[in-house]
Amino acid sequence: MQQKTSNAFVIASWVALGTGIFGFLVGLWQSEMLLNEKGYYFTVLMFGLFAVISLQKSVRDRLEGVPVTSLYYNICWFATILSIILLAIGLWNATLLPSEKGFYAFAFLLGLFGAISVQKNTRDNLGTNKDQ
Repeated sequence: MQQKTSNAFVIASWVALGTGIFGFLVGLWQSEMLLNEKGYYFTVLMFGLFAVISLQKSVRDRLEGVPVTSLYYNICWFATILSIILLAIGLWNATLLPSEKGFYAFAFLLGLFGAISVQKNTRDNLGTNKDQ
């Protein structure tokens, strides 16, 4: 028997996702970066969110016995790690204050964590509804 995810965790996951994405985007909006720099960071955020959702799904599929090719599974890991590396390289070379760099890093990681958690909760709750 699979237990339904608690409402508190579902809400906390959505808050983490929303706070991470909203904070990151507001930071970009308010920044004095060039438009191409803003585009780079926005693209890295979207790439990272997609990568972690795909990774969470492929990991979960494997645990549940759903066939996932090793190629796709490894690409998901690669894309997730690459998105983090691309953000780190961008921030390392950016002419931002260290506090701004930290803000973007933590907002990015909070968004990725929130995306993983929301995907997990959605999958868990779909599984419990299917059994009823």
